[in-house]
Amino acid sequence: MPPGPDEWVPLAVVGRPHGVRGEIRAHSFNKDSALLLELEEILVRFVDGERKGEEHEVSIDSARQGNDAILLKLHGVDDRDAADGVRGAQLLAKRSEFPPPEAGEFYACDIIGAEAICDGAVVGRVEALTSYPSVDILVIAAHGGRYEVPLVDPYVDTVDVENSKVVLRTLEGLDRT
Repeated sequence: MPPGPDEWVPLAVVGRPHGVRGEIRAHSFNKDSALLLELEEILVRFVDGERKGEEHEVSIDSARQGNDAILLKLHGVDDRDAADGVRGAQLLAKRSEFPPPEAGEFYACDIIGAEAICDGAVVGRVEALTSYPSVDILVIAAHGGRYEVPLVDPYVDTVDVENSKVVLRTLEGLDRT
């Protein structure tokens, strides 16, 4: 099921500090997204280490595009040590903060868990969307394994976010892993 409007969706992971005044480097999961530059508040979630499971909402004091990351100044993170303390955490936004997708586009978070249908039969569920340099891939969890289905017309017929279904044209030529 797609996330509800108040559900938090991971956008980036925190890298090393930038400078000495508490800025962090946010490495976005979607390099084409500018959403982190527009938000006023995010959720910081620790996913491993001694702070695993800890999360809190925080205001963004400033955001700017860097060469290889988005540089953020989080409220209360005022020096390099504090910035280093959030390294590895995920940054999340509420699904309602996302701009509407263009016609024919969708957000990956909206199709995770969707049924994958081929030749009228359910073959599995969408487990992930992975981006490779040459093509995006739908990872379909199927009985007895997984398929990596290129997100291109020869393999994917339709993506129906409203009904949580992805209709595939074929699985021919794809290996089950």
